[in-house]
Amino acid sequence: MTAERFAQPQFLVDTAWLAARLEDPALVVLDGTTHLMPPPPSPYRVVAGRADFEASHVPGAQFVDLDAELSDPHQAPGLHFTVPPPELFAATLGRLGVGDDTFVVCYSTANHWWATRLWWMLRVFGHDRAAVLDGGFQKWQAEKRPVATGPAHPRAEARFTPRPRPHLVAHKHDVLAAIGRPGSCILNALRPEQHAGTGGTVYGRLGRIAGSVNVPAAALVDEHNVYKPVAELRRLMAGALSHPDVITYCGGGIAASSATLVLNMLGHDRVRLYDASLSEWAPDPTLPMEGPDTPPAG
Repeated sequence: MTAERFAQPQFLVDTAWLAARLEDPALVVLDGTTHLMPPPPSPYRVVAGRADFEASHVPGAQFVDLDAELSDPHQAPGLHFTVPPPELFAATLGRLGVGDDTFVVCYSTANHWWATRLWWMLRVFGHDRAAVLDGGFQKWQAEKRPVATGPAHPRAEARFTPRPRPHLVAHKHDVLAAIGRPGSCILNALRPEQHAGTGGTVYGRLGRIAGSVNVPAAALVDEHNVYKPVAELRRLMAGALSHPDVITYCGGGIAASSATLVLNMLGHDRVRLYDASLSEWAPDPTLPMEGPDTPPAG
């Protein structure tokens, strides 16, 4: 029996595919590695993975600091990683050598969702010639593929034309409107203990957005950091796939991008990511949550 295929497989590439194309001048590899260090301060401290990159990276890759270079410089206090203005995104991508016709491969040496966040932002600004490296740098190293060290070698600057797609981004009023609405699914990509409010990083009030379901981003990949087979992902996402409208969220819009990628690859074309996620929602007592102190209504 032939294994089931993704409806949109172009958003994922494997290590062999990338290894065969490292010399392609029309391809740019981006490493978005980021570390969230335990508190204090609460809930975490953001550390760019530049040191990881300079220790070892895919040859020819460029490093991008998601927090300092690809986030809104005017984001509200307590928020990180929110989508930047189009002109800032375009300037950063152009400096890294990404033009309108460039194919971009995103990867990370840390959790895979830093790569999917890069992929998602490229889509938000209208660039579909982008994919995530399946297995990330972990798989690349395990296969003993070539690596480089030190800072990235600068690429010739390119012209990136942003074509914003605001319909891919959800805001708190969108989430409020979706709670309890037939046909809508709000999906939390955090770990089960965070969804339940019994452990993990705390963003304010414990628990989850009221009415949301849990499909952890960590459950979407196997022990080798590779996305699970299509049939298994379809089973995990069955609830979301049965709804015409899906909003994904997590702590700060990062892990949710992995769930967004999977839903897109499975053929769901109406998925929005709540960019500020629990970093905005949990501290605001006017916004409905469920958790240890606020059980589900009814």
